[in-house]
Amino acid sequence: MEVHFDGHCFGCGQLNMDGLRLKFEPGPGGSVASYQVPERFQSWAGMAHGGVVALMLDEAVGWAAWHAGHPGVTGRLQVSYRRPLKLGEKVRIIGTIERVRRSLVYVSAFIENSDDHSRVADATATLMEVKTVVDSIPR
Repeated sequence: MEVHFDGHCFGCGQLNMDGLRLKFEPGPGGSVASYQVPERFQSWAGMAHGGVVALMLDEAVGWAAWHAGHPGVTGRLQVSYRRPLKLGEKVRIIGTIERVRRSLVYVSAFIENSDDHSRVADATATLMEVKTVVDSIPR
């Protein structure tokens, strides 16, 4: 399998003005991003939609694998929600490689408040390594 990144990913694509536009940097053992959820991703009043929280974690595991040299697609993502993510809350999203076995990459991730480090959600994931091609194509 071969996948192409063209900059329009809903989670991290900088060319997708409707998406989250998360920007992950290499971090200790994986990846890290900072984010503040805008109001357009609301669920219940004042809270971010749980699907957006899961998307943030999915991006964290994917970028952790990318930064470790094992790009892949998510085969399994198990999310545990610890508390609601407030709209406008400043958070850090961290993904960490746990182990690599053949073509499977095992990764964990969590979202925490940037100030008090309270845990919002965490996840474990299994990614399947794939050949990746990067070519930004404006639409």
